[in-house]
Amino acid sequence: MLFIINSNSGNNNTDWATVVKAHSTTSSHTIEFHHLTKNCTVQTIKDKINLFKPHQVIAVGGDGTVKLAAECLIGQKIVLGILPAGSANGLARDLGIPNEPQKALDVLFEGNIKKIHAININGHFCIHLSDIGLNAYAMKKFKSQRVRGMWGYFVAAIKVLWQNPVMEMKIETPKELVRLRAEIVVIANATKYGNGAVINPIGQLDDKLFEVIAIKKISIWAMLRVVFLNASYDPDKMEFLQTNALSMKSRKKVHFQVDGEYLGKVKEVNAVIIPDALEVIVPA
Repeated sequence: MLFIINSNSGNNNTDWATVVKAHSTTSSHTIEFHHLTKNCTVQTIKDKINLFKPHQVIAVGGDGTVKLAAECLIGQKIVLGILPAGSANGLARDLGIPNEPQKALDVLFEGNIKKIHAININGHFCIHLSDIGLNAYAMKKFKSQRVRGMWGYFVAAIKVLWQNPVMEMKIETPKELVRLRAEIVVIANATKYGNGAVINPIGQLDDKLFEVIAIKKISIWAMLRVVFLNASYDPDKMEFLQTNALSMKSRKKVHFQVDGEYLGKVKEVNAVIIPDALEVIVPA
């Protein structure tokens, strides 16, 4: 088992190497730790995997750490494990993996293996959520300000809400063509944002389909409820599509993010499902 540990994830000071060693004293697994550095790349982790040749790679961190580890496992018969240790643990929530370290370790050593799909979005590997519009713009603002955590994100979202970033979109799938106006358009592999707010109630990680959710309008009050109360978005102000591929075009350039990573502005987004992309350890 190779543990990829991001010590900068989240707000707790858990010594994960010590916790893992203590939990695995009666285990027959051979355990290795790799601590991420500031300049770590996908290739750095791939080199470590090639050297150690693990049966399982465990991402210890938030959604960004999970994505980094997952990208290294594409096309390999290596199982992905997750120990949620970030400020946002959206994929772990979707898979039912508890936030408590000991309970998450129980899942890791006693859970089952499940195949899940991923999405290729403009050449980027997505296992959780991607979106364009207000949320991606708020992420850009969030990373440049001092206030962190949920309050920090809320402050960033309020700043961009006042700018009324409504997008005019054309969305084409193999079955339909839709034109709409929206403030956020989400390409959802999973069901929840990192804070637990449900954005995609019909989503499943193993159905070989992903969902497209257009949020037509969102108020400051609605944003407050979503961020701090984990409330769902108002379904009356949303439009859902389900597909395995799409081409999405905007009249103007719009802000774009994949799995929490802000990627600039785009006018076009193309996405296609990657079936059975990963094997992941989930609760029994």
